[in-house]
This record gives sequence, structure tokens and C-alpha cells, in this order.
Amino acid sequence: MLLSEIAARLGCTVAGNSDPEIHSLSGMEQASAGQLTFLANPKYAHKVKNSAASAIIAAQESAFLPTLISSNPYLDFARALELFYQPPRMPAGVSPLAYVSASAEIGEGASIAPFCYVGDGVKIGANATLHAHVVIYAGAQIGDDFLAHSHSVVREFCRIGNRVTLQNNAVVGGDGFGFAKRADGTHHKIVQSGITVVEDDVEIQSLTNIDRATMGETRVQRGAKVDSLVQVGHACVVGEDNIICSQVGLAGSTILKKSVLLAGQVGVSGHLTIHDNAVVYAQSGVGHDVDQGTIVSGSPAFDFREWRRAVTAFPKLGEMVRTLRDLEARVKTMEGNKSSDELQD
Repeated sequence: MLLSEIAARLGCTVAGNSDPEIHSLSGMEQASAGQLTFLANPKYAHKVKNSAASAIIAAQESAFLPTLISSNPYLDFARALELFYQPPRMPAGVSPLAYVSASAEIGEGASIAPFCYVGDGVKIGANATLHAHVVIYAGAQIGDDFLAHSHSVVREFCRIGNRVTLQNNAVVGGDGFGFAKRADGTHHKIVQSGITVVEDDVEIQSLTNIDRATMGETRVQRGAKVDSLVQVGHACVVGEDNIICSQVGLAGSTILKKSVLLAGQVGVSGHLTIHDNAVVYAQSGVGHDVDQGTIVSGSPAFDFREWRRAVTAFPKLGEMVRTLRDLEARVKTMEGNKSSDELQD
């Protein structure tokens, strides 16, 4: 496509004296002739002059490359990718090698690959795609435009909204981790009688578990995006438009409000609330409620500004301790000399 054609599709304007032909997109440092790149963070602007790309998406005109002027370069780069690449789509229909219960209801335009299992009483909306080895347990209710990649699982009676994507090996509604201890020290499993509810426009990535509740429900609200290797415990609420990065663990009954961001490897103890627009930096341990709009870091997590000051001091603690001991020794020596002088007087 010509750069001007891409601009028209995206609603952007073109700046520069040429209209190059674009065949694909790439990052700035990897791009070559015929490729479109982007600049989202101004601190990397110095790299543009060395890029071999034929054009760039940026907020301002570049002196070095023809530019698609965009108010959101990263978003428009993502939209431009869709013009050049669409993942393969399976043909509509149910493979004869899949098992679909006679009592299941499958919407129009669905594609169900070989070796899928769809249990009794399941309802799946229009245009669903189930790749090979997807398992939908009995009684699950799923909306339109559902996309489930291989080996993903939706457990019994769970509810999923429209336009939900499950990446490979995601599990919705696995048993919550609940056991009662007997007098002899052994453990009695607590039946996990609740469900998991996933609302519209949610994506759950590979090897992530959203546990069902002991009673009631675990809920992932509209627009939330949950990365790979995340554990959401029973009766948690993941709020609207949350971003939950890889290797996060939420203990049971954690509540995340709207637009919360948890960076990688955050651990959250249960029965607490992280409020709207809060950010938790990577590898933090949260053991208390987090106020709206605040940024915390560390373990235990506290205000990120204080945390940065503390982190700066950590490498110096050994030297500070040695200095403190030296000062203590000097003070004791001075006090001893003073006492001797007083005795002589």
C-alpha cells in the first residue's frame, strides 16, 4: 500500500515530499526499505535518523522520514499492523472429529476444530472459534465472537461475554484453592461451588488461571487484559480495563477497581482493595488497600517516591552502618576522655 492509502485508512495525515510504497511494518531499529515504523516515546527520537524505514508514524513531522502524523502513534501502529496481517481463520462448521453434545447450542458461523469437547447444556454465541483440543464443560454460557486457542478450558457453569479471547492453556473456572484442616493435620477439600464470570472484550493469555469461587463468583470485568502465567484466586474481582502483567498472583477475595495496572510478578494478599487507576510496580508485595490513583512499589509496597529513595540507599547501607559504628566509637571515646577530665578536676 502507498503511505497515503494507509493514512486514509487510519484517518492520519501525511507529511513529507514522497509517498513510498509500504509492504510491512517493523520496529525502528530493525526496519528496512519498504517498511513503516513508529515513534511513540519522544526519548527515542534521536534514533529516527538512523532508521532504514521508508516512513514513520509519529506525533510530529520527522526531518528524516515521510511521516504519518498521529495523535496516538502506538495505537495507529497497531491499527496499521491489521492492514497487513490477519491470522488464519478456520472455516465455519463443526469438525466430525469434535464432540459436541446434542444438548449444546452453537451459534451461527461457529468454527469448531478436531478434538474439541463441548459438554451438555453449553450455549455458545455466533462466530465462535474453537481451535483443536479446546474443552467446554457442561452448562457453560458463552457469548458471540468467542476465540479459544488450543488447550484452553472453560469449566462447568461459567459465564463468558462477547468478544472474549482465551490464549493457549488458559483455564476459566478451575477450582479455587480451598481446604479445611482436620484435627489429625490432614486436609479436607472444600467444594468450589461458585463460578467464574468473564465480561465482554476480555483477553486472558496463555497458562493463566481464573479460579471459580467457593461460593458466589469470581469476576473479570469488561475490557480487562490478563497476561500469561497469572493466578487469580477464588472470589476475586478484576476491574474494568485492568492490565495484569505476567506472573501476578491475586489471593482470594482481592478486589481490583477500574483501570488498575499491576506490573510483572506482583503479589497481592487477599481480602483487600486496590482502587481506581492505581499502579503497582513490578515485584511488589501488596498487603493493604491501595488508594485511588496512587503508585506503589516494593515489598511491602509503599509510595514509589519513597521506595526510589530507599532503593538508592540500599547499596550504601553497609557503608552507613560502618560510619555509624565509627561515630559511636568516637563518641564513646570523647565521653570517656570527658569523664577522666572531670575526675582529675
